[in-house]
Amino acid sequence: MAIAKAERLMNLALCLLGTRRPLSKRELRESIEAYLEAGSDDSFNRMFERDKDDLRELGLVIETVENLDGEVGYLARRDSNRLPPITLDAEEAAALGLAAKVWQQARLAGAASGALQKLRAAGLPEDVDPYGAHGALEPRIPVHEAAFEPLMLACRDRRPVVFDYRKANAAQPGQRHVEPWALECWRGHWYLAGWDRDRGAERVFRLSRITGKVRSRSGRFTVPVPDVVTVRETVASWAGESADRSARIRLRSAAGYPLRAKATVVRELGDGWDELEIPYGHGLDAWLVEFGPDVVVLAPAELRADVMDRLRAVAKG
Repeated sequence: MAIAKAERLMNLALCLLGTRRPLSKRELRESIEAYLEAGSDDSFNRMFERDKDDLRELGLVIETVENLDGEVGYLARRDSNRLPPITLDAEEAAALGLAAKVWQQARLAGAASGALQKLRAAGLPEDVDPYGAHGALEPRIPVHEAAFEPLMLACRDRRPVVFDYRKANAAQPGQRHVEPWALECWRGHWYLAGWDRDRGAERVFRLSRITGKVRSRSGRFTVPVPDVVTVRETVASWAGESADRSARIRLRSAAGYPLRAKATVVRELGDGWDELEIPYGHGLDAWLVEFGPDVVVLAPAELRADVMDRLRAVAKG
C-alpha cells in the first residue's frame, strides 16, 4: 500500500513538473495508471485531492489555472520548485542539526528530519554531519500538553481559536476567544501569547491550564501581530521575569533551588528555614504557589494575599 501510494505521488509529481501547460483532471487520470484503476469518478476525485494535498505538504508548488472555457488545470512550474544552491558551513549545519534534535520527542520530529533530508538533496555537503558536530549536547523541549500542536498550527496559519482556560485563582475554567501570536517555552512551561478578543487586550496563557480541546474558528485576525521581540518580552513579563521590586520569603532549607538562584539576599534562620529577598514582578505569585508548603511570603502584603488566594482556589478544586 505504501509503495503504491509513493509511486502514485511520484507519477503525479512528474506529470505536473513535465508539462508546459496546465493539465486537467481528466488528462491526469488518463496519464497515471493508478487513477485509471479507480473504481468511480468519486473515488478518483478523492484520491487525486489527497495526493495533491500530500505533494503540497511535501513542498511542491502546484498552481491551479482556469482556461477560457472554465476548465481547471494543474501544473508545477520548474522555476517555482527549484531551490537556490545551499551554502552552509559546518557551524551552520551543526546549528540546524541541534534545532532538529530539539523536536525528537514531539510530533514535529518527522518534519525536522524531512527538512534536513531536503537540505541534503539541495546541496548540504556530504562530509558535514549536522547531528554529530556537538554530540554531547542533547537539547530537549518538553511538549506534553495536548494544546501545543493545534496552537502551533493556529499561530502558523493565523487562525483564531477558542479554548477553556483555568486561571490559577479560579475554581472553574472559562472560555477564551484568542488570536494566537506565538508559543514560548519558559522554565519548562509553554505559554501562548495572543490577543484576547473578549477582553480586548494582549494576554498570555499557560498551556498546562488549557482544558479540553482547542477549536479553530474561521475569519481573520482583528489586530496586527507584533514582531517576535515584542511577543517574547510579553511572555517574559507575564512569566514573572520583569521585576521592579523585591519580596521577602521564608524558604525551607534544601528546597526551592530555582528561587535561590534568583535571590539577591539569603539569610539562614535556623530550624530548617532560610529568608530570601527575590525580585518581585508580574507572575511571581503563580510561581511561588508551585513550591507549596516550602514557601511562606513575608512581604509585601499584596503578594502574600495573592498567593493565599491562589492556594485557596487550588484547595477548592
